[in-house]
Amino acid sequence: MSVVHPQPAIIRPPRLRPGDRVAVCAPAGPVSEAKIRAGLEVLRARYRVEVAPDLCARRGYLSGSDDERAESINRYLRDPDIRALFVARGGYGLLRILDRLDAPALARDPIPLVGFSDVTALLAWAAGRAGVGGVHGPVVSQLGHLADGDVAWLFRLLEDPRPPGELAWPLERVGRPFDDEVRGRLVGGNLCLLSHLAGTPHQVDARGAVMFIEEVGERPYRIDRYLTHLSLAGALTGARAVVAGEFFGCEEGADDGAASDVPAAGEVVDERLRALSLPGLAGAPFGHGRHNAALPYAAACALSPEGRLALAESGVT
Repeated sequence: MSVVHPQPAIIRPPRLRPGDRVAVCAPAGPVSEAKIRAGLEVLRARYRVEVAPDLCARRGYLSGSDDERAESINRYLRDPDIRALFVARGGYGLLRILDRLDAPALARDPIPLVGFSDVTALLAWAAGRAGVGGVHGPVVSQLGHLADGDVAWLFRLLEDPRPPGELAWPLERVGRPFDDEVRGRLVGGNLCLLSHLAGTPHQVDARGAVMFIEEVGERPYRIDRYLTHLSLAGALTGARAVVAGEFFGCEEGADDGAASDVPAAGEVVDERLRALSLPGLAGAPFGHGRHNAALPYAAACALSPEGRLALAESGVT
């Protein structure tokens, strides 16, 4: 049986301003100093950046013990001078520490939490436990290698409270056909993480929501498995639509001996949504590929039958 807690009213944190003090921590996989240097420089050109002292710590496939990684987040959630928290990289590890994080501290002093991939778990925790909407956007190790437009868009969502409105993204309709606008809260993230959160106290609340999904390195049948599991677990109950981003490196391997009629990842998403009677839009430029446009987590949005996504809220107030 799925576990869905009442969704608190979502608070959008106060806007960032150039020169504000922000923090960078590594609560998931270990960080390479060389790979994160360019992203730190992007942030330092705009904000006063405090880097966690244990940023490049390593314990196997984690960036430190569970206690160390949880404390690294909590320290900044409790610091009134820190106005945003950027995650250094994804990987794995946030699922292990969600129950150790200080939700009351974030609720008392809301700040944007920024990241994607494994950070899906942190964004879901922030919305579900503290009622604070974060930003699903680049991790710092990715930030220094993105197009200037993606970087500027991230700063726009963090600094400008005006609703962005209709996005100029060329999207295609997938899933169940729809003729009327679909509205809802924009929640979701990495498909594998959403599947792993299902049935836990941190399951994303899909009721009245537009779910956004992306994935990396998963073969098409695994995309099917995750979507099917979310449905069987009741984790898509009440969802109004889906927005699909990039499914980067999710092709069937040529050496897998697979039949030539194995569907592509996008075809799997379309088929699963049709089976679940969910309308959707695909081709949004967010995920693990060349582009990773930021999205305001739990913000009001609308999908049009013409294939447009509109944001009625920014990432901040």
